[in-house]
Amino acid sequence: MVRVAALQLSSQADVSENLRGVRGLLDRAAADGASVALLPEGFAFLGSEVDKARHAETFGAGGPIQDFLQETAAHLDLTLIAGGMPERSDVPERPYNTSVVIGPDGSVLERYRKVHLFDVELSDGTKLTESAGNSAGDVPRTVELSGLIFGLSICYDLRFPELFAAERQAGAHVLTVPAAFTVTTGRAHWHVLLRARAIETQCYVVAPAQWGSHPRDRHTFGHTLIVDPWGEIVAEWGEGVGLATAEISLERIESVRAQMPIAAHRRLV
Repeated sequence: MVRVAALQLSSQADVSENLRGVRGLLDRAAADGASVALLPEGFAFLGSEVDKARHAETFGAGGPIQDFLQETAAHLDLTLIAGGMPERSDVPERPYNTSVVIGPDGSVLERYRKVHLFDVELSDGTKLTESAGNSAGDVPRTVELSGLIFGLSICYDLRFPELFAAERQAGAHVLTVPAAFTVTTGRAHWHVLLRARAIETQCYVVAPAQWGSHPRDRHTFGHTLIVDPWGEIVAEWGEGVGLATAEISLERIESVRAQMPIAAHRRLV
């Protein structure tokens, strides 16, 4: 078994303050016996697109965010899946939104650049144009951790099941969905989509979330979830800052897949 912790944050525009809050929760996760901890989208910065571009970093070149992740992972002997941080692209004003996996020795094990960008105007007045300040990735990514294969995604990707089907075909046991879902879309779709992705892939789904009010009049839903491969919610942190923890059981995955062998029945690709 692998014990995972999914953090729920209320990140703002101050990177240093956000990282201090992350560190406090990671201390708690390590003390609780977690070996893998997941951070939500925007864990280090939630603010204007212009300011976000200024905080973008190049992996391997150092920077406050990646230095923090690497030093903390090594100090706490944790593997970190750090939801979404700005990574420099070829277009300086449009960095990638990148989920990075840091091993317990501080090394970068994998990176995933968010494929689907959230451009929407909601009925409550919320307007987000992610493509104006972000470049899109185009490749699914998985990483093996402690004998389990984790599939990577970020937030709006959740609405595109083909991404998770591809990761399942690549051998995924656990799907990660770090997010900053809006209150409106979260209330309507968050729980049902996460449970659906778990059921159709027969994977655990771990979804650390942002909660509360942020700059630019942005409001996020929270409800960090861990869902098992049968679609049962095994841990949830509803509102406020905190963390949800659970054991990921390979035996549970194998049992569900044996009971309902949908991979063997699949005919369309």
